[in-house]
Amino acid sequence: MATRGLDIVSLIKRQIEEFGGDLALVDVGTVVQVGDGIASIQGLQGVRSNELLDFGNDTLGLALNLEADIVGAAILGDPNAVKEGDRVRSTGRIIEVPVGDSLIGRVVDPLGRPLDGKGAVNTSSSRSAEAVAPNVVVRQSVNTPVQTGIKAIDAMIPIGRGQRELIIGDRSTGKTAIAIDSIINQKGGDLICIYVAIGQKQGKVAQVVSALEEADAMGHTIIVTAGASDSAPLQYLAPYAGCAMAEEFMSQGKDVLIAYDDLTKHAWAYRQMSLLLRRPAGREAYPGDVFYLHSRLLERSARLDEEHGGGSITALPIIETQAGDVSAYIPTNVISITDGQIYLEAELFNAGIRPAVNVGLSVSRVGGAAQSRAIRRVAGRLRLDLAQYRELATFAQFGTADLDASTRSQLARGQLATEEVVILFAVNSGAMEDIPLERAGEFEDGLLRHVSSSHPDILESITETRDITDETEAKMNQVIADYKSTFGI
Repeated sequence: MATRGLDIVSLIKRQIEEFGGDLALVDVGTVVQVGDGIASIQGLQGVRSNELLDFGNDTLGLALNLEADIVGAAILGDPNAVKEGDRVRSTGRIIEVPVGDSLIGRVVDPLGRPLDGKGAVNTSSSRSAEAVAPNVVVRQSVNTPVQTGIKAIDAMIPIGRGQRELIIGDRSTGKTAIAIDSIINQKGGDLICIYVAIGQKQGKVAQVVSALEEADAMGHTIIVTAGASDSAPLQYLAPYAGCAMAEEFMSQGKDVLIAYDDLTKHAWAYRQMSLLLRRPAGREAYPGDVFYLHSRLLERSARLDEEHGGGSITALPIIETQAGDVSAYIPTNVISITDGQIYLEAELFNAGIRPAVNVGLSVSRVGGAAQSRAIRRVAGRLRLDLAQYRELATFAQFGTADLDASTRSQLARGQLATEEVVILFAVNSGAMEDIPLERAGEFEDGLLRHVSSSHPDILESITETRDITDETEAKMNQVIADYKSTFGI
């Protein structure tokens, strides 16, 4: 009897302590089927699309299929940690990723968890991984260049802040190298860079990190990686997480360069998830919304007007082709979404031409608007010269003895432009036509040293005015002629 009295007293005390406490309704379900990283859950009545689910044991899931009685969820983490009969709790939170300055210089997974052994990422801000792209009213035209530091691209296929420029080509043609070189070239500038590795081998990601550290470029770079050994849901989430991090900086009026390496593997991961979720398959077994998969990602890249901060996101999506087939499903999808493409050709790469840019198939739909006036003036003829050179080179392989002087001159200029695009002015003026091809590099290095040491006013004038005045042009012609007379040909 005394024991029963104590129970009643403790019950009353607990009720008094809990009086006025907040009540929370939690949606709880049960795993009825699990396999290959996908869980079917029964009992989650109020769950929303893209809501985070808690499986317990620090394992999260992402609600994707919302059916009448069953919710299909992708497991973000170890799929073996979830088994049939487990209780699942909805969190009420749409999937978010940490954002902010503390991520700069770090290597993280798509959920913001550190992978570089440098401790926790201390950030209190987060953003939804999915977001509506800025509408056309808040955007402004692309007119400020992103200097990649790659001569052929800056001269012929210029990239502007807010643009989406596709890098496309076969395996091992230098696609990643272009993205990494572009990131390294922003050292000391005002561009924040994000490199998203999707389905890459961990060894390759380690090489990228090493290259950026050696170039002292990690100080302005974030690396988001979901490797080949990670689950398909994490690979699917990676580019959206990287884009959300970029949007945080864009909202602050900053400029961001983000590379997605690569969206082919992203589409593969989404196809795998969709098939396991039993969604209807279409062409090449991809689900019907695979176009929307990439369009809703790439449309988030923009340059905002001054009223909305003036920030920008410039995207460099990468697509891998098979045997040069740009007409395949995923390549044509992404080509139609982007503002141009840099097409890398295996034949040029194997011939030692790096970057292996095919001038005929590469294009920037922003064009000269993303170039300074100085670059635009000296690079104006370069594309045409290279295109004509490619046409003539086919016939020239049979011998040049019977070719007229004009054709031989065109071939010489085309060969030089292929190897040495930096001296655009010298190439376009014809001053290098009689320079032996094997000595073109020596001529370039010597000319640049000569101009820097003896005529720095020329470089200062171009830097300040971003143009080539008539006076500067005359002086450049004279300097090139003077150096050429001492070159010894």
